[in-house]
Amino acid sequence: MRLKRYLPVLCAIILATQAAAQPVAGRVTIVERPGEVTEDLQNVVVFLEPVGERTRVAASSMAPTNTVIALQSRQFSPRVRVVTQGSRIEFPNQDPFSHNVFSKTNGGFDTGSFGRGKTREQLFHDPGVYSLYCNVHPRMTAFVITVNTPHFTQAGLDGRFAFDSVPPGRYRLHVWHDRANSHVKDVTVSAAGLRNIVVELDAKGYKYVQHKNKFGQVYASTGDRY
Repeated sequence: MRLKRYLPVLCAIILATQAAAQPVAGRVTIVERPGEVTEDLQNVVVFLEPVGERTRVAASSMAPTNTVIALQSRQFSPRVRVVTQGSRIEFPNQDPFSHNVFSKTNGGFDTGSFGRGKTREQLFHDPGVYSLYCNVHPRMTAFVITVNTPHFTQAGLDGRFAFDSVPPGRYRLHVWHDRANSHVKDVTVSAAGLRNIVVELDAKGYKYVQHKNKFGQVYASTGDRY
């Protein structure tokens, strides 16, 4: 008898939980120059930023998503990471020679040079896109996207992305890739979720430009000779 008394309450809790945990999914494509094929869809970052007061509430409840970007085979691995603000990233050097990690974004940072088997780390306080470079090797480039929302992911090799659990409400959808202009669009997640989002990014105008070293000067060598 006691179970029957609380059955309506239990049903209400279950329904409320289901309404607060709905999937959001879609696919990203990139328009390339004629003859070129997209090979880096996995570097697409997608995140949903709650609109209005819910943004502050969501940001205040986030946990750090500490992670690793290895320095391996003269490159950052992986090349793109997305983390919540306040997260820490470790940079282990797995090559038999020295590396350096620096950025000029949001005040910048510089790990200094460090050798094989050593690790440096950096705390990413502020939201934004951080371009990372190595002061030793001019073609090493990576990106850290720091977000103030718990709803973030990266696309798969086929460009598909999915969030398993997003509370209903209004959001700002951000889609980022380093070779295209960012896509921003307001969306509404209903009690049934939101599926079949289609985003097309345009990379036809992308052109590689060699960055400067941490002193703002041209690298002594623009080739990867060690």
